[in-house]
Amino acid sequence: MSGKISTAKSPRRCPWAQSEFMIRYHDEEWGVPVHQDAKLFEFLLLEGAQAGLSWETILNKRENYRAAFDQFDVEKIASYDRGRIAQLLKNPAIVRNRLKVASAVQNAREFLRLQKEHGSFDNYIWHFVGGRPRVNRWRWTHQVPASTPQSDRLSQALKQEGFTFVGSTICYAFMQAVGMVNDHLVNCFRHRAAAPSRS
Repeated sequence: MSGKISTAKSPRRCPWAQSEFMIRYHDEEWGVPVHQDAKLFEFLLLEGAQAGLSWETILNKRENYRAAFDQFDVEKIASYDRGRIAQLLKNPAIVRNRLKVASAVQNAREFLRLQKEHGSFDNYIWHFVGGRPRVNRWRWTHQVPASTPQSDRLSQALKQEGFTFVGSTICYAFMQAVGMVNDHLVNCFRHRAAAPSRS
């Protein structure tokens, strides 16, 4: 199913959650802290693919990406050669951008290196917010920033580590997606629920 959903009896949500697909993502994933390396890599790959496009476009292609990129298996992706990249660029089910596909492979290799250096990518990435989600208290959508000093630092660090497609705006969208920041509006029912204590 797709299209608009009546919100007459629905809880209050962030205004961008309109279609059934985006409502599900908003309610179940966006802003929920992620500490599993496999899921962190998935979002890193998808956010890089999103650059210049809408997030809904990429979410609609998420399962296509899962199939095309070996279930987001970082070790397999890191081993992709030119032939495999060329094959991906012929796949109409994903965004066929050479730089973005090459970036996924490059980032997978650097991701594995950081895992070894820090014990996990989770250990590395979460130190940029002190290990805990930053809970913002925005009342209006226009107050939510596209980037922050934290995403600037993360972007700079990842670029220095050899990652690509990790500009500050992409990094902030990643931080929102994996719950490093909670940008649900204060009147959204997910504002309190999205950032539970880390178990």
